Amino acid sequence: MTFRNRKQEAILFVLFQQLFAETAFRMAGRLPEADLSCSICCEVFRDPVVLKCSHSFCSPCLQQYWSIRTNRDCPLCRRQSLDDPVPSLTLKNLCESYLEENDDMVGKKAEEPCGDPEEMCPIHGEKFKLFCTKDNEPICVVCHTSRKHKQHECFPVSEAVADVRGKMTSALSSLQDKKEAFEKTKKNYENAAAYIQVRHTLLGIPLSETDWLSGVWFQVQARFVETQTHAEFEKLHSFLRAEEETRMQALKREEEQRSRAMAEKIQEITRDITSVSECIQALEGDLALDGISVLHNCKKTLARAAVPIQDPVMHPGALIDVAKYIGSLSFHVWDKMQKLVKYTPVTLDPNTAAPWLVLSDDLTSVSDSKEKQKLPNNPERYDPDTGVLGREGFTTGKHAWDVSVGDNTAWVVGVAKASVTRKKKVSSVLKNGYLCIYFYHKMYFAGTSPLTRLNLRRNPEKVRVQLDCDRSRVSFYDLQDNTHIYTFKHAIAERVFPYFWVGCQRCPLTIQPLDVSVVANEVF
Repeated sequence: MTFRNRKQEAILFVLFQQLFAETAFRMAGRLPEADLSCSICCEVFRDPVVLKCSHSFCSPCLQQYWSIRTNRDCPLCRRQSLDDPVPSLTLKNLCESYLEENDDMVGKKAEEPCGDPEEMCPIHGEKFKLFCTKDNEPICVVCHTSRKHKQHECFPVSEAVADVRGKMTSALSSLQDKKEAFEKTKKNYENAAAYIQVRHTLLGIPLSETDWLSGVWFQVQARFVETQTHAEFEKLHSFLRAEEETRMQALKREEEQRSRAMAEKIQEITRDITSVSECIQALEGDLALDGISVLHNCKKTLARAAVPIQDPVMHPGALIDVAKYIGSLSFHVWDKMQKLVKYTPVTLDPNTAAPWLVLSDDLTSVSDSKEKQKLPNNPERYDPDTGVLGREGFTTGKHAWDVSVGDNTAWVVGVAKASVTRKKKVSSVLKNGYLCIYFYHKMYFAGTSPLTRLNLRRNPEKVRVQLDCDRSRVSFYDLQDNTHIYTFKHAIAERVFPYFWVGCQRCPLTIQPLDVSVVANEVF
């Protein structure tokens, strides 16, 4: 395109814009504010300019827009603008006229009595009669014909109010249900925070429901743990203090013994020194005599000097045997301590215990009770079934533990998968994730599907559970004579935990401690 053609095209473009602006000016009273607004700042034009693509913008807005762009394009159609934007005086006058008329209209409206402002359109001064579903706002009849709401689906305000009320009611119900669920979960967390697995009168003060919720239970739980910990350490401290005292007394006795022996040796040597000194003095006196006098006394003096005296020797073992007291001291004390230390291969997890179960303070035995305790309904806990798991789970290796069942009339022992259902009462059988044996109604069963009746020669008092994760086996034995009871051969694809179920209040299930020993490995 030649320069002349481009110049003529620009002149025609400006004339067209002026013509359009004059036409619009004459229609200013009927133009909505949206048609007089800059698409960048969404306000009525300030110093409007027009591009070749016929789109108008505020001059400051366009310059600011171009300042952050790498090219000069139209913000609306992205068409490149090679020429500078042309000021539109007519459009500027049109906007100023619109603002003046709008201010006059607002003044008149303020002077005239009107209805509720919330029911009136602030742009057109008409009453809201329609509701735009796309923009989710009430509009007047004039708004409905505007470009902003053109082809939008609208309903009468009365119908929209009823529809919106229905939606709000549904949303309110959903939020109330959600709030109730949150409150229930919060209550469970509060109960969990206040939980303690001890008797109500551990501190000698009965605890009420209010005490439970106010956090006193949390304090009691902390005190219980402190008490148990102090008690266990006090046993160790008492043993160590007694052992220290015994060793100090033995050291003191040996010190006194060695001191007495040393004093006796010193006294004996002192007597020998005195005897020898007297002989020396006699000999020196006789040697000082002259002539025949020496001969008269020599027999007696020589006889006295000839008395045998044992040479002084310091015998071994005179000192305290320091190495006996200090050598490998902690090891020898540790070796003696094994009589005091108790180790059980399984520790019951109170967080999984059903509310009807009572666990011993050392978490090694469990029994049934008549009363349901107030415990938090945490996900790990069995409820309503009266089960409890061991704290540590297994996925590999060999493990074994002995359970004393005694005269218990209803029990289940074995292992349970981590994924078992705990909030529903289900039978502890293989299809539900359990590998266990039962004693119920004076009969023994293996928890297969269906159950396998076990014919035992006698009622075992202690049952050994042997878990071999690598060979996928769980075996049970009568510990009295190591008689085999039953073996599950089932793939263990997830973590399993020791499992105990008890339905007898008279006799607890107790995990037996193991014999422990301290051995020094010799190096050859």
